[in-house]
Amino acid sequence: VEVSPPHGPGRGATPNRRLGDVRGVSVPSPPGRRARLSAAVTSRLSSAAREELRRRLLGLIEGHRVVIFSKSYCPHSTRVKELFSSLGVECNILELDQVDDGVSVQEVLSELTNQRTVPNIFVNKVHVGGCDRTFQAHQSGLLQKLLQDDPAYDYDLIVIGGGSGGLSCAQEAAVLGRKVLVLDFVVPSPQGTSWGLGGTCVNVGCIPKKLMHQAALLGQALTDSRKFGWEYSQQVKHNWGTMTEAIQNHIGSLNWGYRLSLREKTVAYINSYGEFVEHHKIKATNGKGQETCYTAAKFVVATGERPRYLGIQGDKEYCITSDDLFSLPYCPGTTLVVGASYVALECAGFLAGLGLEVTVMVRSVLLRGFDQEMAERVGSYMEQQGVRFLRKFVPVVVQQLEKGSPGKLKVVAKSTEGPETIEGVYNTVLLAIGRDSCTKKMGLEKIGVKINEKSGKIPVNDVEQTNVPYVYAVGDVLEGKPELTPIAVQAGKLLARRLFGGRLEKCDYVNVPTVVFTPLEYGCCGYSEERAVEVYQKENLEVYHTLFWPLEWTVACRDNNTCYAKIICNKLDDDRVIGFHVLGPNAGEIIQGFAAAMKCGLTKQLLDDTIGIHPTCAEVFTTLQVTKASGLDITQKGC
Repeated sequence: VEVSPPHGPGRGATPNRRLGDVRGVSVPSPPGRRARLSAAVTSRLSSAAREELRRRLLGLIEGHRVVIFSKSYCPHSTRVKELFSSLGVECNILELDQVDDGVSVQEVLSELTNQRTVPNIFVNKVHVGGCDRTFQAHQSGLLQKLLQDDPAYDYDLIVIGGGSGGLSCAQEAAVLGRKVLVLDFVVPSPQGTSWGLGGTCVNVGCIPKKLMHQAALLGQALTDSRKFGWEYSQQVKHNWGTMTEAIQNHIGSLNWGYRLSLREKTVAYINSYGEFVEHHKIKATNGKGQETCYTAAKFVVATGERPRYLGIQGDKEYCITSDDLFSLPYCPGTTLVVGASYVALECAGFLAGLGLEVTVMVRSVLLRGFDQEMAERVGSYMEQQGVRFLRKFVPVVVQQLEKGSPGKLKVVAKSTEGPETIEGVYNTVLLAIGRDSCTKKMGLEKIGVKINEKSGKIPVNDVEQTNVPYVYAVGDVLEGKPELTPIAVQAGKLLARRLFGGRLEKCDYVNVPTVVFTPLEYGCCGYSEERAVEVYQKENLEVYHTLFWPLEWTVACRDNNTCYAKIICNKLDDDRVIGFHVLGPNAGEIIQGFAAAMKCGLTKQLLDDTIGIHPTCAEVFTTLQVTKASGLDITQKGC
């Protein structure tokens, strides 16, 4: 397929009969030579030919003000042509039913735009969409904005949010030669906590959480060490201040590293709060209230989430969240953790591991959305480690009894199953009941970006594009996508490559592995058992499972029937592994490798054919024999 030069054929030249280049009119095929279109055309395209066609299509789009991919008999295409004609706008129209290889063109277009239908409209390099979206853009004023000749934007891309996804996208776009601005501003928590560049993961999430989890594991290792011959007489105690200072120093170095990386890649960074004021224009407000406006051709929303509060008396005045915990200047003491999310259980786990008295108040189930058998096993182990669980209760009032660092708080809670109320006194109350997307105070409604009014999440298509063509979103603000740092990083990088590098790869949100860093780690990939039954039906599944005893636990005489492995197989698909679950030490290191195997189509037979590494915990997955359906005993003997 050939494309004419960007500004049309030279004087006296005949427009191409294949991929035509015309202004305002269609290019008919010569008499008797109507294009023969069939699905086979696409399948016959070699990868090299497909890449060349993609390159030429991008050249056509980038070289013209308005490009309409149409079909001559399509009434929706006709409406769009009439709209642009009424606006006095010259268009380049390609009638796919009247050119050779029209099917191939439409197939490659669908890869570029995630739209399989015509008309398919581009205005000043921005994909507007089909007929409905073009008329919506016209009614909202967006189309007129896009039609401005050679709009002089300040930036090619503005990224709102300096977390994992936003920084990944910004840096990749800059590497591809684009002018990029990152706006990032942390609104202090009700307790006054704020932090530097890098987002939740680096500052108040994954990084400090894993380091405090490690601190707790070291305490357990000290206990185990006596069984391995280590002798020490002095009392061993934990110093909260020493730990938090070291962790915050590490986080500070990461903040600086991010700023340095942006500078090296010539990405502009401004510590200001971004808010849309009109199409393609955003207002940036710094900490002193000074306002500056910037414009861009494209925007990426990557503002993430913040912890949710209960909405009861005393919650914002006296309670803390994960925003505050990791830099808390004093040991939290006796702690009530409200919630049963992974954040709640991880925090409760490492606080208990550091020797604190910890209670977890649970409204309904542990780890909602995760495999519930695994969740209950997580909770059971935490109880063995001294964490107390209050089930089916929710706080209704938090009162301050004494000021201090920490002080004393009284919590009144009500049963979710009846009129019963209970009271308790704690030094610290940590709320971990969920997170809300930071999308409702950034002017998205002014430019027509749709959000879920209840959750604040942003619906996008499978190329992370919102309903407003030049606005994209990545990370935790996305509706229906996993809220995980590596997902945001991958999505941001691939988005930049599609927007500015001519690439086609999309982020794969299927079979994403994750780990809950509770005292005994829980790693999983794929379906929970409940979800697998819902999707595939119980009779079509085979679940293999076993308890196992890590070698490191044997000499230490730790429980031999706590660690657990489970895989869920689809009997109708060659026993394909569709769910992979492990509860045990270093679960994250185990699940990462098996997640790659699942991407490659892992089956039970392939696991059986794999030679295990001995002695390791992971090798248990190469020797699974007992099915749940058999009812056979899986307990281990010893110690």
